[in-house]
Amino acid sequence: MGTNTSVASVFKPLLTVALGENPAVRFEFWDGSSLTPEGGHSGTVVIRAKEALTNLVWAPGELGLARSYVAGHLDFQGDIFNVLRAMRQTAPRDARLGADAAVQALNAARRLGALGWKPEPPAEEAHQHGRRHTKRRDSEAITHHYDVGNDFYELVLGPSLTYSCARFVSPDDDGAQGPNPAVTLEDAQAAKHDLVCRKLGLDRRPRQDLLDVGCGWGSMAIHAATHYEARVVGITISAAQADLARKRVAQAGVSDRVEIRLQDYRDLGGERFDAISSIGMFEHVGAERTAEYFDTLRSLLRPQGRLLNHAISSPGGSRISARSFIGRYVFPDGELLDVGTTALAMQKSGFELRDVEALREHYALTLRAWVANLQANWDEAVKLVGIGRARVWLLYMAASALGFEDGGIGIHQVLGVVPEEGGAAAMPGNRRSWT
Repeated sequence: MGTNTSVASVFKPLLTVALGENPAVRFEFWDGSSLTPEGGHSGTVVIRAKEALTNLVWAPGELGLARSYVAGHLDFQGDIFNVLRAMRQTAPRDARLGADAAVQALNAARRLGALGWKPEPPAEEAHQHGRRHTKRRDSEAITHHYDVGNDFYELVLGPSLTYSCARFVSPDDDGAQGPNPAVTLEDAQAAKHDLVCRKLGLDRRPRQDLLDVGCGWGSMAIHAATHYEARVVGITISAAQADLARKRVAQAGVSDRVEIRLQDYRDLGGERFDAISSIGMFEHVGAERTAEYFDTLRSLLRPQGRLLNHAISSPGGSRISARSFIGRYVFPDGELLDVGTTALAMQKSGFELRDVEALREHYALTLRAWVANLQANWDEAVKLVGIGRARVWLLYMAASALGFEDGGIGIHQVLGVVPEEGGAAAMPGNRRSWT
């Protein structure tokens, strides 16, 4: 690179391919040069080191950018939501960090002296082995995501320690008017748990048997036992979650009504329940095991028993790519099904569908609340899990909030009921003939 050539001038062709001619964000580079768009900007992307280019050369696209962000070679200044939204909105629809961007990155790296050996990825990156959605691999994925420290999760999630979409309504709200941002996160999580309990019919008679699949840190189980006298079995395959959930159950004084197990749903059998809640669990099951999942849960329910499946959805369905930021750093092997696919699978397993409810806007507010918690306690978060992991969570939650706000992803509660013995849909796979 010539002595009068700035890093900004070398980077400009690459940014044009990736984000269009005039992205509404400013870029600053390690030599002090910058690219400022015409007409103002929504924030600044700071590229601190040439290693950001090296990562992009070896892993063109989202994964290379993610590695640079997690490693600290790339950063954001200003409101992270505004910066990410501006980058998404100004990028050409047909722009891909593929062949063209790879060539531009290679040329820029050569001119800037950023070519070199393949860098080691950040330690926070997941590397899965074996066949997808086996018990062993699912356990590895869950450990990667959940066993990062209970103190960190409590800092981010707040006192409710609930890692799923909250429901921002107060007793006086009309749910049709949308979420109420004035409701606190803790109250919103309690409202979500209460909604699930009522949909499952726990308010109709006391001491019903509830199975909470993917019970997290026990919040749903504690709520059901405390407010509805339910007898609850909560299962998780995260050792860290199970350990703290048992402690929280004891502290809540409901140890006589709640049992927390370290158990895979595929190992359940021989027990019968009146109701099952599956909240934030289904995303880890996988499309190929969906029928097995619902068949298993169906077999555990008594006649007229209820299943409430609360899960993130994607129009048309999507398997989270191992080359994506989310797939490599957050939810390895995650899959999001279309809500229609989920509903059909539940019916094929013998459930009669009674209710489908979308909570998309509520999850956007939930994620923004979690981001606020993380940013307000940033130094403590870094002490607990390290700067790289804290960066992963900030980017993941902020980007996800925007996804829920623009409708790119959704979340639905689907309620299914087991028909009475002898009913037309009482057994999985049963079909009524009209010929």
